[in-house]
Amino acid sequence: MINPRLAQDLNEYPFARLNELISDLPAPKNPIIMSVGEPQGPVPQFARDIVARDLSLSNKYPPNQGTPELCQAIAGWLTRRYGLPEGLVQWNRHVLPLAGSKEGVYNIATVALPPEKNGRKPAVLIPNPFYQAYLGGAVLAGGETVFLNTNAENGFLPDFDAVPLETWKRTALVYLCSPGNPQGASASIPYIQKLIERCRRHDAILALDECYAEIYNDKAPSGGLQAAVAMDETGGKDPFANLVVFHSLSKRSNAAGLRSGFAAGDPKIIAMLLRWKTYGGPQVPLAIQNAAAALWGEESHVAAIRGEYQARFQAAKSILHNKGGFFMPDGGFFLWLDVGDGEKAARTLWAEGGIKVLPGGYVSREVDGINPGQRYIRVALVQDLDTTRRALTRMSELL
Repeated sequence: MINPRLAQDLNEYPFARLNELISDLPAPKNPIIMSVGEPQGPVPQFARDIVARDLSLSNKYPPNQGTPELCQAIAGWLTRRYGLPEGLVQWNRHVLPLAGSKEGVYNIATVALPPEKNGRKPAVLIPNPFYQAYLGGAVLAGGETVFLNTNAENGFLPDFDAVPLETWKRTALVYLCSPGNPQGASASIPYIQKLIERCRRHDAILALDECYAEIYNDKAPSGGLQAAVAMDETGGKDPFANLVVFHSLSKRSNAAGLRSGFAAGDPKIIAMLLRWKTYGGPQVPLAIQNAAAALWGEESHVAAIRGEYQARFQAAKSILHNKGGFFMPDGGFFLWLDVGDGEKAARTLWAEGGIKVLPGGYVSREVDGINPGQRYIRVALVQDLDTTRRALTRMSELL
């Protein structure tokens, strides 16, 4: 017997669907892969050196809660990055290292969802389009997904004011990604504060995915902890009540393969995530935890990586400025191009250009007869600048 939630309620993952879509087309000789948000630059050398140095620690079980050194490095980074009061983020209460932020955004649903809320199945609010781990976590934890379409008209951010009060009353979990995947919109401090207040009022958890926070074009995105501290409306509770944010080294440090991220926020939520992790979560090897601590403490490599993405976006602006409703996102590293039919464009680009991109409809769901990603393709600007220019020039010719 197979869990019907897995067999019936979840599609094949977007990349499997893409491979099936183009399976009948001849594979190009030198393809350019722009479908996956996998940075192609190197992991900083100092982090590689630490991993090599500390592989001898692999005979030891790593602590589920993370080493004190890593947790302290994370707390220090959060304090510096978001201008938080010194000592407010307590490394042994507010922080939990993860095997990549995906672990956290998926499993927060298990922590957040009760069997019922106000006599009905608990609701999970998800922006649409979205990172697919949100859907997997919500469905397999027994939640009812409520998708909120994001588009140019609402600034590519969910309109939470449009959610009916009756839905809010049974909402247990709210997902938000800022800067967003795939559209790159950053939520403002007032926007985040209003959402935190609403989650507190309805006893819901806000899961704020900030894994793209260090990849931006002009202004550094605001953060959830930063917004919460400025509210000062907790009535004696922890300043991060009802809030947990997720960060990752995958994008920030070109370290997707290290599988290292963290959750931070409400200590009650962090404690329950740790309890879950002790039963079924992956542990991060000590060599990687040590490298991660060093990466969170070093900023020059982040600035260099960010500069590379900014150069690629400038190239995209120059080449695609009149194509597909091109716009410069606030952050992240994706282009979100209106091509009329995402699947058709993906096939054309693969067959005639040797470029692999993701149909936008594969990262969104149909709501009221509308799939907000159907017309789009998602293009990950993760290749080096010359390869990016070559791919975008060919793309401009074919679209």
